[in-house]
Amino acid sequence: MKVVILAGGLGTRLSEETDTKPKPMVEIGGMPIIWHIMKLYSHFGFNDFVICAGYKSYYIKDYFYHYYMHSSDMTFDMEHNKVEYHNSHAEPWKVTIVDTGLNTMTGGRIKRIQPFVGNEPFLLTYGDGVSNVDIPLLIESHRVSGKMVTLTAVQPTGKFGALLLSENDSVTSFMEKPKGDGSWINGGFFVCEPGAFDYIQKGDGTIWERDPLENIARDNLLHAYKHNGFWKPMDTLRDKQELNELWDTHRAQWKVWND
Repeated sequence: MKVVILAGGLGTRLSEETDTKPKPMVEIGGMPIIWHIMKLYSHFGFNDFVICAGYKSYYIKDYFYHYYMHSSDMTFDMEHNKVEYHNSHAEPWKVTIVDTGLNTMTGGRIKRIQPFVGNEPFLLTYGDGVSNVDIPLLIESHRVSGKMVTLTAVQPTGKFGALLLSENDSVTSFMEKPKGDGSWINGGFFVCEPGAFDYIQKGDGTIWERDPLENIARDNLLHAYKHNGFWKPMDTLRDKQELNELWDTHRAQWKVWND
């Protein structure tokens, strides 16, 4: 299966970083968040990626163009104009970067990469969130369901700590940022059959999370894989700081790979 990553949005809520780079290139632990997402899929043996670029797409292209160089030691022979690479740590990835337009919506971006996916099932996710979702279990859940699209359902943590008070206002329980109100939300990490492309009918202006998914659900073709593990998007500067703190303190639950 190919892995499609949505990486073309403006990322306006993280403007402190995205004024100069696309959101998926904002770094966690010194590496772009899209790298972390790709490492998750690669850990499970999925190494063929299609990146839906848009805003500052040249930044993403330049990163992967020089990836081998940046992940190697190098000797420059200035006299003979030669370069030797040593101890390369390059990933076994095939990366296709498609400029899907500056103002294209999520559904329009997916539609534009249809020629690169073909008539095969594919994996799909957002380029700004990390998780330790078990991709093979997700795919198996999709297969058993027989549906057209499976999304990963998650329960985000609340924004504030929760208190349990007694009648005399004593605090009997305190929990910092527990799960929210118990509702499930779309956490990305989709599995899609090629028929999903047929539900994207309004061109570049189609929002994947609106008409396509709503109509797929209406036709009883949308399945949810419940993920109770770690999941966190990077929407704001605070989110970025929290993810970096988890990485720096070796508590990054999304790091399921060994190297």
